[in-house]
Amino acid sequence: MHLVTGATGNVGRELAEILVDAGHPVRALRRSAAEGPPGVEVVVGDLNDPRTLDGPLDGVTGVFLLPGYADMPGVLAACARNGVERVVLLSGGSAASRDTTNAVTAYMVASEDAVTAAGLPWTILRPTAFMSNALRWKPQLDRGDVVALPFADVRTACVDPRDIAAVAATALTAAGHAGQVYVPTGPQSLLPSEQVAVLADVLGRPLTAEAQPNDEARAEMLATTPREYVDAFFAFYVGGALDESHVLPTVREVTGREPGTFAAWAKRHAPDFAA
Repeated sequence: MHLVTGATGNVGRELAEILVDAGHPVRALRRSAAEGPPGVEVVVGDLNDPRTLDGPLDGVTGVFLLPGYADMPGVLAACARNGVERVVLLSGGSAASRDTTNAVTAYMVASEDAVTAAGLPWTILRPTAFMSNALRWKPQLDRGDVVALPFADVRTACVDPRDIAAVAATALTAAGHAGQVYVPTGPQSLLPSEQVAVLADVLGRPLTAEAQPNDEARAEMLATTPREYVDAFFAFYVGGALDESHVLPTVREVTGREPGTFAAWAKRHAPDFAA
């Protein structure tokens, strides 16, 4: 039995589907009773309150864990006392810097430290930017064909969440991945404008990409995001603290297949961009 946290999110939903398709029993942890992905047992618990996790973890051998919860050591202690045999943590590339003055990096580092100190076999994933981040352009596409792009000069080897999930599924179900830190990337290093061009071709629309000035981008982000996280993103993508441009063979080496392209992701998700 595998417990997937974030089973309705970008990676967790894909992971649950991969595990179910391979014949593995899967539980999805939710804060309240709700419908989960097909073939998945939904259990109620709260990662912010490890006391609620004993029931959901009963009989679980593998856990896919999201980062950033207040009592990560408590979460891992619950895993240990319930006999969990493997933990796969979704982290981020900035954790490699160990720069805890950066708010995003700080919670990634704290989560990784909790996992590695728990005494359980662990695997850490530090993927590059998700291809699904392109869905943030949908409100602009609903209004017209112009896409304003923050950090327009930053290349990323963006990765399909399905490929991150495939790496996680392998780490959960196959031997030889304990103690490994994997960096899943996509097969191409793309500028945001190049992603827009691919999306234009897939959607059959004359999309135009325009670089968004940093001050405008900051003001827009501050409307919905705490300042410390906005500062973190600007440190990454304006200050150069995070380089996600390098294409790595991780997905192929772990799963035995090549990672998907942004074009393939866009074709699969074209209906999500419909007005």
